[in-house]
Amino acid sequence: MKKKKGFTLAEVLITLAIIGIVAAITLPSLLVNVNEKAWDAQKKALHARLAQAIGQMNTLGGYGTYTEDEEGTTTADTAAESFILDALSKVYKINNVCGPDKLSSCGIPSKITTLNGSSELTFPTKMSELNEKLLNGSHYTDEDGDVADTKAAGFETENGESIAVFYNPLCSSDTTANHYVQNKMCVNFIYDLNGAEGPNQVGKDVGFITAFYNKTPVVVAPVPYNTDYTSTVKQYTETEGEIDAQAVCKTMGEDLRLPDRDEVASLFINAPLINLGESAGGYWSSSVTTIGLYGLCWSQLFNTGYRFHTNRAYPGYVRCLRK
Repeated sequence: MKKKKGFTLAEVLITLAIIGIVAAITLPSLLVNVNEKAWDAQKKALHARLAQAIGQMNTLGGYGTYTEDEEGTTTADTAAESFILDALSKVYKINNVCGPDKLSSCGIPSKITTLNGSSELTFPTKMSELNEKLLNGSHYTDEDGDVADTKAAGFETENGESIAVFYNPLCSSDTTANHYVQNKMCVNFIYDLNGAEGPNQVGKDVGFITAFYNKTPVVVAPVPYNTDYTSTVKQYTETEGEIDAQAVCKTMGEDLRLPDRDEVASLFINAPLINLGESAGGYWSSSVTTIGLYGLCWSQLFNTGYRFHTNRAYPGYVRCLRK
């Protein structure tokens, strides 16, 4: 008689234990990758929808009321809520609107984690909390106008996104060559793709979209890399072996690129969310005004908000974006 072969109970249990250990190690990373791919697709779709909606508006400025008394105390503020109700809702499907001080009713979390996960922020509820450098001041504005310290309002989309709206009714058009970007910003959206559910972290389910310029608006949705490049570089170089700003992003990751001038301005607007410092040096953009080593390129200061074009051969900082 032939002897039948099989696994003992101990062998089966050991095999199942090994499978369990491997699954416990690999499944979390697989789930993270799946979530990140889903979030990336959702971010791009949200940007496309909002850009299309804003492109249908005749103007982005002037909605609602914002007034202060002689002491600078706000006496009326309906700006952000009016922008949502009187402008955005006409061209974009909105399920629920939450006025100032009621953001949680739209699923907006009370706290969010910054881009690199190093700190937790109380969710901003007005323009000055978003970035204190947005407020009007002697050198934060130019001849085009000021920035109103309006309270944020919120809304929910039919896809389940929760979005806070930071609105500046005094925003201007892109009419000057060199200027501060604060008063060029009309609307800044901070979104949470899954409402108050976790992880509530910038770069994952939380991000931002910014609309600049009252007339012919530009809508950008930069997704920044976690950190700056380690040193300053030129925007362009003809010296063999010397790395430039464009190449820096490619060396840091194949999925990274240099932001254009409006995207890097959006990074300034949302600097506290992405752990950007206050270096006095400019951050390079990919927006070039004249080509060549001694051509000019747009650069952005994060300590003041000033945007200028400068020689591409000068050193500057780099914060790359994900494609």
